[in-house]
Amino acid sequence: MCGTNLFRKAWGSIGLAALLVLTDIGLAMASEEVKLDTGDTAWMLTSTALVLLMTIPGLALFYGGMVRKKNVLATTMQSFATCCLMTVLWMIIGYSVAFGDGGGLNAYMGGFGNLFLSGMSLDSLSGTIPESVFMTFQMTFAIITPALITGAFADRMKFSAVLLFLGLWMVIVYAPVCHWVWGGGFLADEGVLDFAGGTVVHINAGIAGLVAAIVLGKRHGYGSENMAPHNLTLSLIGASLLWVGWFGFNAGSAVGANATAGMAMTVTQIATAAAALSWMFTEWLLRKKPSVLGIVSGAVAGLVAITPASGFVGPGGALAIGLIAGIACYWGAVWLKTTIGYDDSLDVFGVHGIGGIVGAVLTGVFAVEAIGGTAGAIEGNVGQIWIQIVGILATVIYCAVVSFILLKIIDAIIGLRVDKESEVTGLDLSQHGETVH
Repeated sequence: MCGTNLFRKAWGSIGLAALLVLTDIGLAMASEEVKLDTGDTAWMLTSTALVLLMTIPGLALFYGGMVRKKNVLATTMQSFATCCLMTVLWMIIGYSVAFGDGGGLNAYMGGFGNLFLSGMSLDSLSGTIPESVFMTFQMTFAIITPALITGAFADRMKFSAVLLFLGLWMVIVYAPVCHWVWGGGFLADEGVLDFAGGTVVHINAGIAGLVAAIVLGKRHGYGSENMAPHNLTLSLIGASLLWVGWFGFNAGSAVGANATAGMAMTVTQIATAAAALSWMFTEWLLRKKPSVLGIVSGAVAGLVAITPASGFVGPGGALAIGLIAGIACYWGAVWLKTTIGYDDSLDVFGVHGIGGIVGAVLTGVFAVEAIGGTAGAIEGNVGQIWIQIVGILATVIYCAVVSFILLKIIDAIIGLRVDKESEVTGLDLSQHGETVH
């Protein structure tokens, strides 16, 4: 009996020691899970700066070069002012609506518990990076998305109406859709794949741009006057900055310095180049000359289309997405716009709307389970295509309806469009009292 008791005590001691060791290991692992990673943080600081570069100066130059000379300052001003306005609104309410806890309404929007960034401190973490870095990274997305819309109504919208519409749109449309996909909303629960913003950014902006172009109507002289870009060198520089900044957009959406970020960067480069070439060769075949405007538009189309897929597809899928997107967006910007007859000044819907839809659908085709954790149609998961379409339809319907309502309300209160004399004179002089000589 004495030996048995000793045996039991020995095993009891061993068991207690093992339990303590396992507890220490568990606590250490838990501690590791919430520990700040300096490598991830460094990459996300860099990505945030790259995405901001996309709007100012990237988009400002890209759009500024494509309008007529009398509207270049007004166009670049819209990008710059949008950056300022969205920064403040995101801090006040946008971040809370997009990423806060919405309680019983969490499937559709976040709550108001993080207004004015309430609760954020130096020690607040989002995964392995400071919450302040994650918030600012997402802020740059909230900046560029409404800024993209301005290209659709270039040359004819009052500056006051631009600010009011884009400010309301970011809070009421962008932030909720962002929550649906990235903040734990119903599209995330449905399994919609959108790594860096095919639905949240590009379809959203493209649809809002289309609605705005239709509500405002065509520019005076559209179809009869020469409205060619005044300086394509600016547009090429702007497109180049967009291309470089997009690595922050897509690879940064991995929210860490990891293999997913590396693959996202790779497929972004491949798809962009492929789309630029497919647009260029399509135009060359149909119009007999390859244009600078065509190749830069194709590059942006490729960037747009690979955005939702960048964390889910491999190089082969990226090549296919780029080649298809270049042709599809050329069709949208050239044939579709002409056939239907709307005046989308800088082809926001043709490039971002069509490109976003194409990219979202093709994500469901080419997704690789070994890369992003979800298989696409090629790997046997054909149902993923329908899930992607559900995400597209939800975004299109909500964005179109709310954008239309907002535009109509603003038109009734302060008016949307400048008068004919101001439009003919140019928005630089009539809206801002300045000109480029």
